[in-house]
Amino acid sequence: MAILPTHFLRLFAVVFTLFSLTVSAEDCIRRDYGRTSFVCVCNATYCDTAPSVGVLVAGQAVQITSSQSAARFQATNLQFGRTSSNKAVITNEVFIDTSITYQNVLGFGGAFTDAAGINIARLSQAAQDNLMNSYFSSRGIEYGVARVPMAGTDFSTRTYSYDDYPGDVTLSNFALTEEDLVYKIPYINWAISLSSKSIKLFTSPWSAPAWMKSNNEFYGKGYLLGEYYQTWADYFARFFEEYAKFGLNFWALTAQNEPVDGRIPGFPFNCMGWTSENQSIFVGVNLGPTLQAKGFGDVKIMIMDDQRNYLPEWAETVLANPDANPYVSGIGVHWYQNFAAPPSVLTATHEMFPDRFILATEACEGTFPKETVVLGAWDRLESYAKDIIENMNNWAVGWVDWNLALDEGGGPNWSENFVDSPIIVNNTIDEFYKQPMFYAMGHFSKYVPENSIRVDIDMSNDTTLIGTAFVLPDGNRAVVILNQSDDDKTILLNDAERGTLEIPCEARSMHTILYG
Repeated sequence: MAILPTHFLRLFAVVFTLFSLTVSAEDCIRRDYGRTSFVCVCNATYCDTAPSVGVLVAGQAVQITSSQSAARFQATNLQFGRTSSNKAVITNEVFIDTSITYQNVLGFGGAFTDAAGINIARLSQAAQDNLMNSYFSSRGIEYGVARVPMAGTDFSTRTYSYDDYPGDVTLSNFALTEEDLVYKIPYINWAISLSSKSIKLFTSPWSAPAWMKSNNEFYGKGYLLGEYYQTWADYFARFFEEYAKFGLNFWALTAQNEPVDGRIPGFPFNCMGWTSENQSIFVGVNLGPTLQAKGFGDVKIMIMDDQRNYLPEWAETVLANPDANPYVSGIGVHWYQNFAAPPSVLTATHEMFPDRFILATEACEGTFPKETVVLGAWDRLESYAKDIIENMNNWAVGWVDWNLALDEGGGPNWSENFVDSPIIVNNTIDEFYKQPMFYAMGHFSKYVPENSIRVDIDMSNDTTLIGTAFVLPDGNRAVVILNQSDDDKTILLNDAERGTLEIPCEARSMHTILYG
């Protein structure tokens, strides 16, 4: 057999690497509903996919772009050291310093609500396959975190718990429901089968059974009665036991979804009120010890799971309790009252409790009084991307969206609290629509995997251009940038170890830049 000269082998290696930068992806089929951008239409026979990025050697880069005008996950090969002659475009410098490191990334994902499962199930089997692959497989955006409500939420068709038998303190009637067996568990297991990585599951309760509460209702102002604290802790353990029968084991839980909601008179959907003091007692005396005794001591407990303006007080109170402190691993935050506190409260909380992680556990667009579902809303991509960037730059380890899929009215929701979703299902013609929000999520979840490390980024004073940066587990670097302005720009990315990379950045666009 002939042996090729060394210089030919080197040339072959370079050519092979250039062709392996990205795996080709199926393009978006656009549909414009007359809003600020467009949706990508998927059905039983076609769905756009997300390009995977292969091996990158030092000096090579790939830019993944989504834009208001035209692009969705458009891949372009770039090279360090090359510059254009177009001096008319606004130039912004970005400096990356990988010697300054921050938190490890946990991941990004969404929620397996009853409503999500109901909508997915209304599609044909082939269309369902395209939807599930879009979220969880290497053809899609590869979610690595999933939230699973413990029993009903407002995004259910009815109010229910797993034991609606008053006085059943032994939980002898505890049982999963049709919602779990038909609309949650099968899709969670399907997602796991599609994923090339472990999907971290966490659960959150919205309400205890009504008979355990002060108001005997699933909604409205009401709290858990003191005599049922231990029964409620046992309820958590039973949930884990029942899901384990289907091969599903949980990474974490939140002690209560939005505990402040249940302290509001007339609150319109599933809730249960807690103060930070009472949550600390429940976690320290009941929940933590019970999970430990029942074999679920490795399930991480997150506190709060509510708006960030309750920080740092909520964490201070719970973690000051010596019973609760050893059981608490993290803090969950929502985005619905971001106007009341800047993202820097996350950094302040991290600095107080550096050994507890912060996870953004819920967000969605279309909440009252906004318009519910807006097909093709680019501003909603920007709101997602901006919040993710701000959270990551203030020590959050990940960001979890709300419903994986909703119908065109933003439901079903028994309380008529309809909202928007990254995927909207139109089952009457067996289609689903990927909203711009879907691509905002994918710019992170696909390209910034678990155990990436956030590194320092220094951007210009242009407030319309924001970003965050990471070193990935494979050694590649990732920079995510959002251009919120109506101007085309050129970014000069400066990495002390790699040199300068010129990046075109059109008006109203989002980018993930990966480089070796």
